[in-house]
Amino acid sequence: MTERNLLTDPCWDAKDLGEPLPSRPHAVSVALPRWTDVIAYEEKVPACINSLKAIYPRFGFNPFVAEVARKSLAIHGEPDQSSWPYPNVASALSAQKHCHRNNSECFSKIEDYLGTSCLFVDQRSTPSAKAFWQHTGLGLSSREAAIALGKEKKPSTSNGHCARVKLLNRLANIYECDSNLIQLHRSGMAALTTTLSAIKRIKGNSSILQIGFPYVDVLKLPQIIFQGSDLIIKTKASHIKEELDKQQPAAIIIEIPSNPLLQCVDLISISKLAKDKNIPVIVDDTIGSSINVHLTPFADVIFSSLTKSFAGRGDILAGSTVISPYSKWKKELTETIPKVALSSLSDSDAIQLEITSRDVKDRLKRLNTSCLKLKEKLELKKEISKVLHPQECKNFNSLLKKGGGYGCLLSFELRGGIEESKRVYDSLRVSKGPSLGTNFTLVCPYVQLAHFNELKWAESCGVSEHLLRVSVGLENEDELWERFNSAIEKK
Repeated sequence: MTERNLLTDPCWDAKDLGEPLPSRPHAVSVALPRWTDVIAYEEKVPACINSLKAIYPRFGFNPFVAEVARKSLAIHGEPDQSSWPYPNVASALSAQKHCHRNNSECFSKIEDYLGTSCLFVDQRSTPSAKAFWQHTGLGLSSREAAIALGKEKKPSTSNGHCARVKLLNRLANIYECDSNLIQLHRSGMAALTTTLSAIKRIKGNSSILQIGFPYVDVLKLPQIIFQGSDLIIKTKASHIKEELDKQQPAAIIIEIPSNPLLQCVDLISISKLAKDKNIPVIVDDTIGSSINVHLTPFADVIFSSLTKSFAGRGDILAGSTVISPYSKWKKELTETIPKVALSSLSDSDAIQLEITSRDVKDRLKRLNTSCLKLKEKLELKKEISKVLHPQECKNFNSLLKKGGGYGCLLSFELRGGIEESKRVYDSLRVSKGPSLGTNFTLVCPYVQLAHFNELKWAESCGVSEHLLRVSVGLENEDELWERFNSAIEKK
């Protein structure tokens, strides 16, 4: 596969539908260059789905994983079954148990195929198997699949170990803690899955409470896979205190900042309330990045999708958990998280992540600056009604490290509503698809992708269906602005 330079030659035109972003075998995003492509993707229109050469790995199978599933099914399965490849038996068993909880008459079995553990389920349980795969992020990685198929070489265990040590030390430097408080996972959602499993073991079966509009799977994971979750959109301290007293949740989950509104709740005050009530605080710093913000004094566990800004390249799925050195549950979490973790980051993924994250601090500073400059220019456009970005949020600013910035993400709305958003989206000469934090700019109509079947609910939470989310990359800043300005002004 010849790699396309997405900084200068983005996948933005109709002919680019389905191209992997980046043009690499393990790409985690895919080009959806027109608004109609996004709708066709959500409605599972065959012409669109069959055009996709990649997909976000939790939402579907990378081609290597799809090949493992297809070939394992041909040997061990039946025509009306589906196969779900996992890296080990423990993960496959957990998926199997979820399917049986939802349907006691579910047919299922686990078979070894080329060293992977494939869960086979019948047609009725396929939706449950798919939900577990998507929300937990525990599935077989594309590199593991390629190695199993003999299409890529398996790295040595010692090289994998060396990469993990370097990664843990790099993260320890960012979080200003000991590396033994950090664990690597195969995705950001796998990191949250492990954290929630640990919380359940420590705190019991009470539901989870989420504060502020959340990323869709962060909300769905505890709702569908664990013991349930409630959401608070009103973030005044008095209201939060009432809800904590009433619900007595097992834990609180907060995103810093929220996706896609880029707002930040008062984590410092919430942390004090939670400590008084003996409730652990789990924080997702994927967007804000702990390179920019200091969170360990106010969180018990920080989880992150290393797929995004930390990796930057857009072709590695990975995550991390960091136990705060200040947490009152430090000892219990340090003991419990390794016990409940069903799998870790593979050797091959760890090696690639170590290589691509070497420049993460410098790269993120550049992304901070580029995003802020784009935000300031967009705010001057009369065609734009609203620009969402953490700079104006006093709660985010209260967490900033010295020299920290605001991350690579912004969102904006156009005065012309959804029809104008469609026009601007279609004409924008930048790559368009899901995910964020890549070296190249990525735009998507986020709410259409994340909440297609619940648009009215999202609107009721203050999240517009025509909002455009921008993950700013490392393009020449003047050239990037010209692309946005041209699309907005109908040039």
